Amino acid sequence: MRTSIMGALCAIAMVASAHAAVKEEPVTYTDGETTMKGFVVYDDATQAKRPGIVMVHEWWGITPHIHTEARKFAEQGYTAFIADMYGDAKTADNPKDAGALSGSVMKNPKVMEQRFNAAREQLAKQASVNPQRIGAVGYCFGGAVVLNMARAGADLAAVAGFHATLGLNTPAPAPGAVKAKILILNGADDPFVKLEQYDALKKDFDAAKADYRIIEYPGAVHAFTNPEATELGKKFNLPLRYDAKADQESKAEAAKLFAASLQK
Repeated sequence: MRTSIMGALCAIAMVASAHAAVKEEPVTYTDGETTMKGFVVYDDATQAKRPGIVMVHEWWGITPHIHTEARKFAEQGYTAFIADMYGDAKTADNPKDAGALSGSVMKNPKVMEQRFNAAREQLAKQASVNPQRIGAVGYCFGGAVVLNMARAGADLAAVAGFHATLGLNTPAPAPGAVKAKILILNGADDPFVKLEQYDALKKDFDAAKADYRIIEYPGAVHAFTNPEATELGKKFNLPLRYDAKADQESKAEAAKLFAASLQK
């Protein structure tokens, strides 16, 4: 019995140690005009350089959801950089303000590109990062950002958009211009994404000969990776709902994409 207890305690200690190794540090930077406040998240138990992933938040801004997702990527062997797309780490606690913040970026492609590229540059200069192996992940609004950056030919090996809105505000890419492998992970019942948006996206990516996949999860609606989505949906009468199955399956698909594209 004593041996079993000691073994269990050792196991718990090892798990705690593993989690304690993941560090999260604030990073203040600029897009040339605006002060941004992001975060770098990495496992400091590993000394070797590793791939990096730029992470773009939902329309609410930098919330606990994006921090949790960044830690998961750090535990998988990446350095994650949480980009601040609104400046000064602004957040919204209601849909009206969230729409205003996200709209201020999506309606101005120059601002979107400047802020994303500034975050990518910060990630690339981190001591823990191999700057030749960088990808991007976005959720909701952030999904639209990373898809637009892929369309714009950003220097990314792979991008994954979770419950990505499909507002395309960058010019249609020329053949061969898209460098990233693209994965779109959306709810099949997401009312925020229209069939004609999928058609337009496919048309552009096919013409550009882009490497892309779209996976839709039956029964899933918007924000299915966010455990707080169901309560937010009820609070604001929005079609938001956490879906554990879609969350797990989509994360597994993204893990495969990044392992193949960044860990080779």
